[in-house]
Amino acid sequence: MNKPSEVINIVNLDHLEIVAGIIDEMELVEEINKKVGISNKETLSPGQVMKAMILNGLGFFCKFY
Repeated sequence: MNKPSEVINIVNLDHLEIVAGIIDEMELVEEINKKVGISNKETLSPGQVMKAMILNGLGFFCKFY
């Protein structure tokens, strides 16, 4: 039997990964950080918090449907 010369990897992209990718392409985190500002005392930037809130809200909401 001949082995295929090319290996195909199948990756499951859930809706949250797609939304996270779109947020990254829009540079939404950077834009929010620019508008709100960043403090050296913060562990997470405001943009990162907003991205997490969006993804958390979508993940929680979609569990019921």
